[in-house]
Amino acid sequence: MPDGNDAITVKVLTGIDEADQQGWDACAGPGNPFLSHAFLLALEDSGSACGKSGWQPSHLAAYDGAGRMVGAVPAYLKSHSYGEYVFDHAWANAFERAGGSYYPKLQVAVPFTPVPGPRLLVAPGPQSEAVADALVAALEQVTERYGVSSAHVTFPERADWDRLGTAGWLQRLGVQYHWHNRGYGSFDEFLEALNSRKRKAIRKERREVAESSVRLHTLTGDDLKPEHWDAFHRFYLDTADRKWGGGYLNRRFFDLLGRSMADRVVLVMCEDGGEWVAGALNLLGDDALYGRNWGSDGSYRFLHFEACYYRALDFAIERGLARVEAGAQGEHKIQRGYLPVPTYSAHWIVDPGFRRAVDRYLKQERPAVEAEIDALDEELSPYRREG
Repeated sequence: MPDGNDAITVKVLTGIDEADQQGWDACAGPGNPFLSHAFLLALEDSGSACGKSGWQPSHLAAYDGAGRMVGAVPAYLKSHSYGEYVFDHAWANAFERAGGSYYPKLQVAVPFTPVPGPRLLVAPGPQSEAVADALVAALEQVTERYGVSSAHVTFPERADWDRLGTAGWLQRLGVQYHWHNRGYGSFDEFLEALNSRKRKAIRKERREVAESSVRLHTLTGDDLKPEHWDAFHRFYLDTADRKWGGGYLNRRFFDLLGRSMADRVVLVMCEDGGEWVAGALNLLGDDALYGRNWGSDGSYRFLHFEACYYRALDFAIERGLARVEAGAQGEHKIQRGYLPVPTYSAHWIVDPGFRRAVDRYLKQERPAVEAEIDALDEELSPYRREG
């Protein structure tokens, strides 16, 4: 530490249950529910994130000289690259064709969750900068001691990305689509900020759903019942089977989520003829609503947009939230008010030759991603522009 008196000890935890909940949450902060001890515990206790699924918990926990937890990193040893949403399959193939072993690798992330947030979790205090630097150094040392090919920090906040870049980590850019609340008092007030064509299109989509036989229910807290999770898990598996050939999250995960974080869950359930037919799962942060999963038993015109996007905006405007983050991929989100924003990742590559190759690639990729974000915003933004 700066005064030379207090040492920082960093330990590797083989499960989140080895971390004190209060200490972990004090480092993670209250803003992002996915970094909470309860969410990570639900992933591990359900068996969704474990060694068998290729996500072996290897979290870092930092302690000061008095034994107080002052920092943490959610980390996993990975035997594949699935469930990350920052794609490095081409890197793995190239390294293994050259005779290397890309897996296992160390992944700093929230499993199956492409939600930006802090990854160097540091408790507030005068030593916070030194603790953050110690966590970066510890990640590099753990990568070396485990003898793995690389370490990857995905979807960090910009401050963590900058710190890792300063430490020599390779930096990568991506793109997501977020909606920002400009002080709207109602959904109609939001629509008035759009150009006429997009405004009419959204009203048409919402009107068709409202005039259909489907009824939507926004559930949170004590409103959540086992029947809702039964139905939603069925929808989730149907979507996962079509997209990825299988779901990452099992039924027990949703039970544990409902028990420990019901006040953070915002579940939009769609009913038709007394039967649940579709649903959209969101989690509530301090200043944001995070859209996560969607699924449906059938095909319903515009229902996906209503349940996933418009009901999320209704909820955010009513609660005065600053933004809605709609997850990975999907340029179709832009015309519904969700604009492109950069996302970040940082990569520590052990092999010098492979590191140079990845570095060259990323130096070409970053300006292309920046140009893509600018072009999408300029060409596709639905918002009215001056002049």
